Amino acid sequence: MSGGIVSNIDRIELMQTLTRIIESGSLSAASQQMGTTQVTISRRLQALEQLLNTKLLLRTTHAMKLTDDGERCYQHARSLIAAWEALEDDLKGADAEPTGVLRVRAPHAFGQEQLIAPLTQFLNQYGQLSVEWMLNDKSPDFIADNIDCAIHVGPAIDPATVATRLAEVPRIIVASPTLLARTQNAVEDIDALAALPWIAIRQFYHYDVTLSHSETGQSVHFPIVPRLTSDSLYVARQAALSSLSP
Repeated sequence: MSGGIVSNIDRIELMQTLTRIIESGSLSAASQQMGTTQVTISRRLQALEQLLNTKLLLRTTHAMKLTDDGERCYQHARSLIAAWEALEDDLKGADAEPTGVLRVRAPHAFGQEQLIAPLTQFLNQYGQLSVEWMLNDKSPDFIADNIDCAIHVGPAIDPATVATRLAEVPRIIVASPTLLARTQNAVEDIDALAALPWIAIRQFYHYDVTLSHSETGQSVHFPIVPRLTSDSLYVARQAALSSLSP
């Protein structure tokens, strides 16, 4: 492929092709999603590698992996495509109705209850849009999980991720009356509190706890050794209701 041919290629199309290859997991899947042939997708990838004078993907019969340059190119491509799409939206008008499939990752507890009403309202508002609503309490991996956006409880995982705070979720310490009734001594100090059979949510308070007094604002910090750790809020809730023994 000559340099003249490469220079005339739509660079945005090449970057869109690269991101689709990575996010779909293969050249064949990318070709299906982009409505073209696998040969065309392969040629676009080769053109981009020639244009940048570097290898972006390492491919074998059964696997595909980004090179270091490929990872940097992918991150830049996502930003440039987003900027280009924002420019198109701005020039064409914001009234154009979105279409396609939006792949969303949400936590189990919120995704099954609190978020269903706004989700259905969103779908009713945009009749040409479909949503894949995937529930998982793990930290999102946008490439591996092939998702467009995620609702995540906790701090941002990747500094490069564009994150917007939607709300604050208050967290409290609870114990079943049955568990407290079985303890030999009343829980009157921090040592007695720390000795209880803790159930921890992996994303928060896994190894230590900070408590604040509701009236005085005084804080105490102490380590814990959980008897049970889970990434599921429902598992933690059910275990607490079952009164895990010391």
